[in-house]
Amino acid sequence: MSTPNSTLRAVRMGLLMSQDEFARAIREAGDQAGQPNDASKRLVQRWESGDTAAPRPVYARALQAVTGLPIEALGFTLPVPVARVADDGHGGHDLEDSPVGVPAAAGAPTAQPASARGNYSGVWLSTYEFYSSGRGDTFVGKHYVVLLQHGNRLTAQSLPGASLNPDSPLSLDLQLDGNTVTGTWTEQTAADGYYRGARYFGALQMLVEPTGRRMAGKWVGFGKEFDVNTGPWELRLMDASTSKATLAEYSRRPEG
Repeated sequence: MSTPNSTLRAVRMGLLMSQDEFARAIREAGDQAGQPNDASKRLVQRWESGDTAAPRPVYARALQAVTGLPIEALGFTLPVPVARVADDGHGGHDLEDSPVGVPAAAGAPTAQPASARGNYSGVWLSTYEFYSSGRGDTFVGKHYVVLLQHGNRLTAQSLPGASLNPDSPLSLDLQLDGNTVTGTWTEQTAADGYYRGARYFGALQMLVEPTGRRMAGKWVGFGKEFDVNTGPWELRLMDASTSKATLAEYSRRPEG
């Protein structure tokens, strides 16, 4: 059974595009790059349903142009290079690069989806704190994000123009286990901002309050001195609707 690509769907909804509009934008991006494609609403549906697990290169390049995100951040099943241990010829072992992911061990237990307290889809206000060593002060990052739930997976994408710092799209890929949420975050900073377009990413774990309207916890991520930083992170439900009108309403800068 195919696994729906809720990450791509969240990104598309974050762009306030219907499937037909998204397909049109992909075709236009291909034309502008001199690499025409035949993207259609049906193809977008196949991507989002998981029936087509990965796009062909011509579509991957157009998807990156339309979304502003690398193809590996769009929820597709792609081969990921990993490190493997190998004999170093001297009685020990070293790491070697492998072009494919390490397969799961035979007989390994399969994680079962946890029972959620409800559906967490909707528009949430994401707030985190970080310390800037270059500026010697603590700052707050805020985004309105559209969060979608499929089973025990939660994916979120910031809405256009909905960040405290302009042009810093945020993506979350999370797993729900009871009242615990664990996953990863990625933020692309503005090219003309303080961090000059740097891309930051890391891990995130939060606890869901019994009301289901707030998640709070901590993030971790590498700093520029190759040290591991951490700080608080919170998601607060603003609206349980994901209608186009609701997404348009929250496509604005959060209050500082």
